[in-house]
Amino acid sequence: MSLPVPTMPRTLGRGLVVSPIGLGCMGLSHGYGPPLPTSEAIDLVHHAVARGITFFDTAEMYGPFTNEEVVGEALAPHRDRVVIATKFGFNLDPDSGDNHGGLNSRPEHIRVAVEGMLRRLRTDRIDLLYQHRVDPAVPIEDVAGAVNDLILAGKVLHFGLSEASAATIRRAHAVCPVTALQSEYSLWWREPESATFSTLEELGIGFVPFSPLGRGFLAGAIDAATVFTPGDFRHSIPRLSTENRRANQALIDLLARLAAERGATPAQVAIAWILAQRPWVVPIPGTTKRHRVDENIAATAIALESDDLRAIAEAVSAVEIQGARYTEQLDKLVDR
Repeated sequence: MSLPVPTMPRTLGRGLVVSPIGLGCMGLSHGYGPPLPTSEAIDLVHHAVARGITFFDTAEMYGPFTNEEVVGEALAPHRDRVVIATKFGFNLDPDSGDNHGGLNSRPEHIRVAVEGMLRRLRTDRIDLLYQHRVDPAVPIEDVAGAVNDLILAGKVLHFGLSEASAATIRRAHAVCPVTALQSEYSLWWREPESATFSTLEELGIGFVPFSPLGRGFLAGAIDAATVFTPGDFRHSIPRLSTENRRANQALIDLLARLAAERGATPAQVAIAWILAQRPWVVPIPGTTKRHRVDENIAATAIALESDDLRAIAEAVSAVEIQGARYTEQLDKLVDR
């Protein structure tokens, strides 16, 4: 049986056309334990391209730098067929990648950071450049102005923000049109619906959910017995503590039942639910496994009707999710 291919593209902002789901590449080399061998990471990205994914998400912070290098090498043969998104905003040494701590979105730093990104990504332009986190020390108008200059120079095509508030989005958009907002969004984290969706819809800005599968939990890939490998940042996420995984298993049991009724997997129902929310929403689930790429892509073929969405919403609302999504330190980086 042939596997479905995501043939219905979606448009972010004013004209950035991408596959209905993308590939979040962070986990290939950062955040989830030991990095994949480069050859395996490249093979996974090539598999995603072959399966119809055209939207790939990375950041200079992932590694730092190594993730962009892997993504750049993998996508170089396919450059004109794909959209590459990356992010600036942390105080990284532009040569060594040493993390000097904190945020840095000064215009002069952005310009230097982009030169490094272009080199590592083996390209002459960045399709979508996000500010990774809003820097309270730099007016967002200055950030937007710096990115607009890079757009005029042809080095960047589209501007994005990550974990930004509605007020910040409006201020940035007034200087340089914002193409996409990237924030966490899933069946167990729905704050963007009330915090930013109306602003995005009004201004014509796309939305790119990261962690659409709850860092693997909504896929049923981990449970209370899972032991995270050294270097896996999920060790520190309160929502994914052993106690809270046990308490939140009720949501997975519910998703499994809903999925079985639809001949799907929990991950596919979770992604299909996101896709059904708005036509300008493009989730970027990450994985290190080819079969998970295929599973996620198959979610684009699941059509959830209004009755399905209502049933899922009612069922999920009855489950009380335990634990914060971020540590206190990481939560301070979220713009509100």
